[in-house]
Amino acid sequence: MIAALQPSDRSADARQSIAAWMTSEGLDNIHPPADIEAERFPWPVSRADAIVCINMIHISPWEATVGLMHGAGSILCPGGLLYLYGPYRRADRQLESSNAAFDHDLKARDPRWGLRNLEDVIKCASVHDLAFETMIEMPANNLSVVFRKR
Repeated sequence: MIAALQPSDRSADARQSIAAWMTSEGLDNIHPPADIEAERFPWPVSRADAIVCINMIHISPWEATVGLMHGAGSILCPGGLLYLYGPYRRADRQLESSNAAFDHDLKARDPRWGLRNLEDVIKCASVHDLAFETMIEMPANNLSVVFRKR
């Protein structure tokens, strides 16, 4: 049995789109989309076994990353997973030209945005009781990054 899922987005338009998709697919194991802004507390969710966050960290201010780690550290059960997906900078590698161009474009849209240093994200997670577990190379110079609640 799959537990109930809780989608979220800070955008009312995105939440409306998620709700329409759920209705059209007849999904009954998904809660209505919640309005969650990562850096604002409390979140309208009190407990989670896992959190999936795709393409948010680089398209938001650093405070949203800190908020995500704080929120995940607060609501994940022991052993729970935080899964992140997106592009990152890494100290041991030169940034790919496509990601450098993407980073430049993001910063032109909002100077608070941009590809984050993976090491900084790992350090921030650790402060919030989330242990780095693994990183998996993905297509188009993206990474899957997994943390586990201590």
